Parts: sequence; C-alpha cells; structure tokens
Amino acid sequence: MATNETGRVSYSAPETPFALPPELIELKELARSVVDRECIPLESKFLTNNPEWERGGPGGETLVDGTLPAEDWARLRHVVEETGLATATLPEEYGGLGYGVLGGFVLAEERNRSIVPLPIPHVFNMLYSGNAAQKEKYLLPQMRGEKSACYSQTEPDAGSDPGAMKTRAVKHGDEWVINGTKTFISGADRADFHLLLAVTDEEKRSRGGITMFIIDSDVPGLTIQPLHTWQSQKAHQFTVFYENVRVPDEAILGEVGGGFALGQQFLAIQDRLTRGSMATGFLSRSLDMATEYVQSRTTFGKPLSERQAIQWMLVDVLVDLKSIRAICYECAARADLGEDVRAYAAMSKLMGANWGHRSMDKIMQIFGGMGEAMDFPIPHWYHQIRHGRIGGGTDEIQRILIQRAIFQEGKSLWQA
Repeated sequence: MATNETGRVSYSAPETPFALPPELIELKELARSVVDRECIPLESKFLTNNPEWERGGPGGETLVDGTLPAEDWARLRHVVEETGLATATLPEEYGGLGYGVLGGFVLAEERNRSIVPLPIPHVFNMLYSGNAAQKEKYLLPQMRGEKSACYSQTEPDAGSDPGAMKTRAVKHGDEWVINGTKTFISGADRADFHLLLAVTDEEKRSRGGITMFIIDSDVPGLTIQPLHTWQSQKAHQFTVFYENVRVPDEAILGEVGGGFALGQQFLAIQDRLTRGSMATGFLSRSLDMATEYVQSRTTFGKPLSERQAIQWMLVDVLVDLKSIRAICYECAARADLGEDVRAYAAMSKLMGANWGHRSMDKIMQIFGGMGEAMDFPIPHWYHQIRHGRIGGGTDEIQRILIQRAIFQEGKSLWQA
C-alpha cells in the first residue's frame, strides 16, 4: 500500500513508475563499468586515427574518424566475450542470454557513452527468417563476429519511398538476374554479403512484389563507389551497382515477395529505435561531462553552474534525455512482446534525432570553443545525432507513420 504526507492511499504503488527488470539492470551496470574502464580511457588514442592501425572489424567501427592499434581491438574483443556482452541479446537457442530488444537498447545506450565502440557483432534481425543453410552460412558467422553485412535498400530516386525502387530481379531458368543501383549503403566496403531488396512483381511492389536476396560481395557484376558526406573524412557510405548479378533461388531470404516486410522489421528495430539509444547514450555521457565542467569552470568570479542560463540548458537536456529513454523503453518492451511497433519506433527515432540534436546543441554551447574541438567527443556526437533526422527515414516520414497510426490504432495509442 502506498502512502503520502496525508496518509494512506488505496492502491499498491510500484517502486518506480518504470523499472527495468533485475537482469537488465545488471546488464546496464556491467556494460557501463566496461565502457568506463575500457573504452573512455582509449578515446584520445582512438581519435589519433593512425592509418596503419587496424579498423575495428564487425561491430567495432562507427561514423567517428578514429581507430585503434590491433592489440587494443583484441583486448576489447576479449573483454566483451569474457563478460558475456557479446552474446547478451542473442536468443537462448543460439547460446545467448535472450535479453531481446529491450536488452539490446540498454546495452546500446551504454556503448554509445563512448566514441570508442565495444566490438560487439551486429546481427541483422532478418537473418532469423532464413532457412537452415542460410543460418549456417550467414547468421552464425555474424553472431561470432566473423562476417559483416550491409542493408541495400535506398536508391537514388527511392529513399523515403522504397516502394518506388527500380532495382529488378528477373527469373531466368534456375537463376535470378539482378540489375539496379543502391546508394547511401553503410559499410558496403566491408560487407561480406549484401541484404538486397529488389522488385520481383511490378504490379504488387511493396504489397508482395519486393523480395530480399542474400548476395555475397564477391559475385560478378557487383561494384561499389565511395560516397563522401560531412560526417566523416573517410567514406562510410557507398553507391552499389548491381549489373547482371546472378543468384540462385537459395539466395532468397524468406519468401518471394516477402522482402518489404523483412526490411520494415529491420528499419523499425535496428535503425529507428537505435536513434534513441544513440541520443540517450550521447546525452548521458554529455551530462556527466557538462555538470563536472560547469562546476569547475569560472567566469567573472563565479562558476558556470551558478549561471541561470547554464542551469536551464542542463535542465532541458535532462528532460529530453528522460523523455527519449521512456518512449524507447516502451517501444523495445512492446517489441519483445511481439507487438507491431512501427509507430513506436517512428516516435523513438523522431524524438531521439530531434530532441537529441537540440540537446546536443545545448551541450556544445555550454562547452563553448572546447565543444568544437575534434579531439573531444561532443562534435562527433553532434554530427551523428544530426544525421539521425535523415538516415533511416526523414523526420517527415516518421510523422507520416505516426499520424497513420493515430487514425488506424486510435485511442489505444495514447490512452494509458
């Protein structure tokens, strides 16, 4: 029974309005301690960016222009394996702890507190829909960090409207012949295989006419071209050309015509929701640094922490952080229950990217000139969080998805 200053109330109150289950609290605390101990101390070295140093490998590289010597990556890989972080979110039937989407969000938030990425293998969720042979060849090696992949959907004339894609897969005998161009494909230079969406039925298109193919990167007819953006001095994204690429029926992931649904599943959980974990991770560490800085930095005889302008900016950052985390927790928990979370993922991305960006802007302002120094995490996070308003579907697309849910799902979407 809950109590307040006037006496007892007639309901049983939880300890907090929302609390992570004990297993995920333990995961969060473990990941935070590893990041604090292993990653943050390496940030200066990471930003040195010696071109002779080894890149991070599967799961071990971000949009930040940085890397580490081979021995440091080896130690980080050893740490994530020894602590169990490498497999914490894998299903139990694959040797993981089965902590699911919510566990993945908790882990990602802590990882994002440092610009040095813990090299935890990224497993594309659509591969769980593969057959036994595909799981053996692609899924299991991804889990072990032996293979990386890229998701090949966006086209020069079909970004926000993927149903308008022009890449075609045409059946010729016992093969499919694929022709088309994809662009803004992250990690295509490092990918061992591509998860490609192509039109297989002109009439149906996104309603059963788009199929997903697994294409090995060394097949004839596949070439890539670097695409440079403002986020990085080196290319992280690429334009990919598929010219008469031939693959067998065994390359189809799932069913013929089922590719669009697989792609939307990936976008909701492994793209849009991740914009929330980026924002909460970045802002959590930023608040750590900013609150310490403003208490030690003095201007005109007073610490910055006594300036109301600074105090209010910190308040705004805290409120944004807590709000983003709340909607993302709900999205992830609903996904683990098997619910359709496309609207919640759209809200997570819209809030994470927009509110995260405005708060990161305040953090940069608090640090002043120091906030623009490239040997400091803040400007790198600023680039990444601003990209969140474009990559994976623009703000406008997320609003379209959310308004559609308002009218289709009705009151259940907003009534507690």
